[in-house]
Amino acid sequence: MSDSTDTTDTPPRRRRTDRSPWYWLLLVPIVLLVYPPLFNRHDPAIAGLPFFYWYQFAVVPVGVGCTVVAYLRTRRGDGR
Repeated sequence: MSDSTDTTDTPPRRRRTDRSPWYWLLLVPIVLLVYPPLFNRHDPAIAGLPFFYWYQFAVVPVGVGCTVVAYLRTRRGDGR
């Protein structure tokens, strides 16, 4: 009968930890949009758009930038 235990000497696998401090950067766009006192006003208006609207449009590139930086600083397998 065959034994189901593996007797080869393989090193134990390291547990992957996804606890990089760079992930805190992903909270920036969330906080900017979830905290209404930051953008709940009308002035200053740009091209007739109240602050409330253009602020939310401006947060989109901030969110993209934070995501790109967090991704580039935490990706694995690139030899660093």
